[in-house]
Amino acid sequence: MLIAGFPAGAWGTNCYLVAPAAGEECVIIDPGHEAAPGVGEALKKHRLRPVAVVLTHGHLDHVASVVPVCGAHDVPAWIHPEDRYMMSDPEKALGRSIGMQLMGELTIGEPDDVRELSDGSKLELAGLELTVAHAPGHTRGSVTFGLPEAADVPPVLFSGDLLFAGSIGRTDLPGGDTTEILKSLARVCLPLDDSTVVLSGHGPQTTIGQERATNPYLRQVAARPGAQEAPRRGM
Repeated sequence: MLIAGFPAGAWGTNCYLVAPAAGEECVIIDPGHEAAPGVGEALKKHRLRPVAVVLTHGHLDHVASVVPVCGAHDVPAWIHPEDRYMMSDPEKALGRSIGMQLMGELTIGEPDDVRELSDGSKLELAGLELTVAHAPGHTRGSVTFGLPEAADVPPVLFSGDLLFAGSIGRTDLPGGDTTEILKSLARVCLPLDDSTVVLSGHGPQTTIGQERATNPYLRQVAARPGAQEAPRRGM
């Protein structure tokens, strides 16, 4: 398994390229603000051929480079239908006070081929199987992507802005909802094995075990009666 990630743009949003190995097809996750040059460098370095862009949600810092990246490689973009409008109307999602001064630098709109994600679906792309989990709360259409354990590689969760190392995504923007994000944490994250590597939309990688032990929000939902947890294994 090859996962190449880098922070991009004004918000330091993590963009990931995922492939079975170097020299093979890949999936690009969340090419945000000013991510296109980094995508190009990673493709060249690892000799990768993109087949799709997949998006954890529609905020500008995660989708700003979708049009140029999809256009350069003639690949589709996948997004949840509740966040699709944000690609063409980021102002409605963020408000004028956040990032609007950058708007002149961006290519706003949809790529030629947009496909919609649904909860529980499995995307078979580039020799990978990505499991989609709808996880509203940060936005109405937020999703996570899961990769199963394989050989000596632990399971991986691309959590977007649902779960960070030590924190969670903000809920004060349009479409955000604190109650919903706590429900999503309980439904999507608590059942995962402690060994699951969490690659989030911002900040360093972590594990479900680390967050279960130290993240105040995940601890909060785990402490609720009837909270679902997976058997814990070594990290």
